[in-house]
Amino acid sequence: MNLRPLRRALTFTMFTYLVSFVVLTLYFLFGGKWVAPGSLFLALTYMFIPMTVAIVLQKWVYRESLAKGLLLSRKVNRWYLIAWLLPLAIALLAFVCSFLIPGVTFTPGMEGMIERFASLFTPEQITQMKEQIALAPVHPFWLALVQGLLAGATVNAVAAFGEEAGWRGFLLTNLKHVHFWKASLFIGVVWGFWHAPLILLGHNYPQHPVAGVFMMTIWTVLLTPLMCYVTLRAKSVLAAALFHGSLNGTFGLALLLIRGGSDLTVGVTGLAGFVALALLNLGLFLLLKKKILPQPVFA
Repeated sequence: MNLRPLRRALTFTMFTYLVSFVVLTLYFLFGGKWVAPGSLFLALTYMFIPMTVAIVLQKWVYRESLAKGLLLSRKVNRWYLIAWLLPLAIALLAFVCSFLIPGVTFTPGMEGMIERFASLFTPEQITQMKEQIALAPVHPFWLALVQGLLAGATVNAVAAFGEEAGWRGFLLTNLKHVHFWKASLFIGVVWGFWHAPLILLGHNYPQHPVAGVFMMTIWTVLLTPLMCYVTLRAKSVLAAALFHGSLNGTFGLALLLIRGGSDLTVGVTGLAGFVALALLNLGLFLLLKKKILPQPVFA
């Protein structure tokens, strides 16, 4: 077995973690705080670290082609469309699965969403929001859906490329000799725990930051096979960036029309999302086993 790609994968993982944690440490040592706009700038910087490490290793350390090493290709195919729309399906399925959680109810007036963010608004602003929702010619859900997909294919995809050039680019390329599901597990674990410092600061799981670290890792493990499969079929990490961008743009749809639950139970990153992703992974596994879908291999 050729161990060189595995060594490269481990080297990439080590330096990505090291640089990420150094950047976070310096940010707070120089007076940074986890409040906007500083937190947004930090999160965006953090997202581009995997890409930066991958480029440095591929171009200046290994002195090999960036296009080949990061799985870059500009040839568009139907898998780009799947990459764009599959995250929407995940969000909608997570919304449906939320009703499996005790105490979760359907609120078409978005009362549950308003309650979640009540502390950020005055009573007058909340009343105004409710009136605007009631009088709107188009329900905000549909506006959020369209805006999420548009953002997912544009600005979100650009930001997501900072991560995907590392995870589904460099890392996946250097694990191409490993079995698909094992490679996906490795990438999912690395990707998940890489989020740990941000999760502990309140990202995604503000009510349960410690448990959130493990929840995030479970979520990335469940999400990675789908993203890796679409990337390999599209033959480009750009499809992964589109997938990731669309996911960030549409994940809120799972929460807009429900009341109840917590950050651990509802939403795309909660238990409801886990169920949705587990079902999709089961479907992918069965379709691959029955050879209904093409095998996830490099061209």
